[in-house]
Amino acid sequence: MDSKSQISGKLSEISPNGRVSSGISGLDKMLNGGFPQGHIVVAMGDPGTGKTTLALQYIHDGLDKGESCIYISIEEEKESLISTAASYGWELQEYIENNKLKFLKLDLSDIKTLARRIRVELPELIESSGASRIAIDSISLFNIMFDNSIESRIRLVDLNKTVKKSGVTALYTSETSMKNSFHSRDGIIEYSADGILFLQQSEIGSDIRLVIRIIKMRRTLHDRLYRPYDITENAITVYPTEMVFQDEGTGV
Repeated sequence: MDSKSQISGKLSEISPNGRVSSGISGLDKMLNGGFPQGHIVVAMGDPGTGKTTLALQYIHDGLDKGESCIYISIEEEKESLISTAASYGWELQEYIENNKLKFLKLDLSDIKTLARRIRVELPELIESSGASRIAIDSISLFNIMFDNSIESRIRLVDLNKTVKKSGVTALYTSETSMKNSFHSRDGIIEYSADGILFLQQSEIGSDIRLVIRIIKMRRTLHDRLYRPYDITENAITVYPTEMVFQDEGTGV
């Protein structure tokens, strides 16, 4: 595929308002139509809040629309992710066989190889596949591989430059800090990303509810309130018109 065909293909997959669907209609409504094309968005949350599910849902939505996509895993094996997707009714194997979905598993044991794959292989993979969407699960594990915060920042900047230059719309997942659940584990990614989705398990009255908030999304108006969501057999459903109420001082 030549570069001109790749560019026209990517443009044809973008909605008229320049938005890329998250794969969740309720979240798209909160985003005023979806992620702005070319953004790097981070889904940040505690374990059990559905970050990987959200990443898979985002990628499957693109595949379902005829787009080519890339899923980069830094922890789970491809077979495990395919199985997780299948539990929601998303059969990814056919997209892999048709070269519409590329999986890239990064090895945490070899930092030099990892850096080379990000610098060299990722741009080549994006170009050769004509991908318009990419998911990286999780960026927290990528960041903690390096010896110090300075090197971690340099590698993250390099990764973001590669993603931005390619023109894809990216969704990263990130764990929250144990010291402050409103920040990422390393405290870096939220400052370099275009958008932050905050996913949380919250005690509301006598119930435990999942709530989502758009912390930031550059260059677009968006909902700033906490909204409830569920993870069901049909994956994530966000309720963009429901309010979250609870007693003062109990979390949300």
